Amino acid sequence: MYCLRPGALTLAAQLWSDSRGVNVALKSSAPADLEQIFEPIRRSLEAVEQAYATYVRPAVEADAAALEAAGVGTARGPRAVHVVDEVIPRMARYIQASGGKRVRPALLLLAARLAGYTGERAVVYASAVEFIHTATLVHDDIIDESELRRGRLAAHSRWGNDKTVLLGDYLYISSMKLALTYDDAIPIVRLLCDVTRRMIEGELYQLTKTGDVNISEDEYFEIIRRKTAYLFGGSAEIGGMLGTTTDAQRAALRDYGFNLGVAFQLVDDLLDYTADQATLGKPVGQDLREGKVTLALIRLLDRQAADGRAREIARVAVETGEIDMGDWRELGVLLREHRATDYAYDRAVEHAAAARDCLIGFPPSVERDALLALPDYVLARDR
Repeated sequence: MYCLRPGALTLAAQLWSDSRGVNVALKSSAPADLEQIFEPIRRSLEAVEQAYATYVRPAVEADAAALEAAGVGTARGPRAVHVVDEVIPRMARYIQASGGKRVRPALLLLAARLAGYTGERAVVYASAVEFIHTATLVHDDIIDESELRRGRLAAHSRWGNDKTVLLGDYLYISSMKLALTYDDAIPIVRLLCDVTRRMIEGELYQLTKTGDVNISEDEYFEIIRRKTAYLFGGSAEIGGMLGTTTDAQRAALRDYGFNLGVAFQLVDDLLDYTADQATLGKPVGQDLREGKVTLALIRLLDRQAADGRAREIARVAVETGEIDMGDWRELGVLLREHRATDYAYDRAVEHAAAARDCLIGFPPSVERDALLALPDYVLARDR
């Protein structure tokens, strides 16, 4: 089941907490950074960036290029409407400039190379995956009313919810248009549609649990599987579909990505309690103020009495959308005293180990080495 080794903890799990709840020891021995891990696919990732720029360029310019390519000439008709010709490209370029790890498209590219595929389709589908992920971020920021994204104003904070919702829709449709570049792409488009549907279901499910301090661990994991893990798994699976893989290898790649995605989200949620604001790029405690109760807090609340101090702090925070810094520090002390952050990190380590186990059936290669290093990078994240 998802290549998981029961109880598969590594030394990393024992190194998570110091007096601040930060894994200093692990960070000092962290694997190569993403630039090094992604070196085998560097040019392909650059092509993904270029594809993004191409798809969000002004509509009039794009239409003229299409006419010229079709041999119709470059004469322009009436100028495109303002939102298409100017606003969407400007907003999309702003989001692209905000950075991002590009883990999902990189995962697809590495999986494709691992499966023996080196053609242009990998870049096209990796670009489609990145469009889906970016659209999700745009919509999530609106739903969460997040003012910042990676240390900069979120798109809706600059352009308003109305235009930003349309941008997200535009990116979703662009992803499917990209995926349909090839006539035999239906199986991959079907997979992308299924993953996107699961992500939307996950967001809706999370909304039903927003502000619920009694959310269970099982409910929490169902949310992160749908919101994050399925897109990771689908990215790796598409890479395997492009190359020459057995059914077992394709399933192993899917499960690798799935487990990596769970670990990624577990660490991401944990950073809300352990990272500093400047490093994280958003206010600490943001998840709790938005009513999101994640695994470390779920664990703490399970271990405290129903009238415990942690539950009172959490209840006030989700009801008011604010948390006093004194209460925040007290909550941090309680999380460490009850080893709740350790517990959440141990679960991330389990899924990272499960991801690595999924690669056993593949021969050694630089791509396999990169995929083996990626879970360790995820565990060592500080932003």
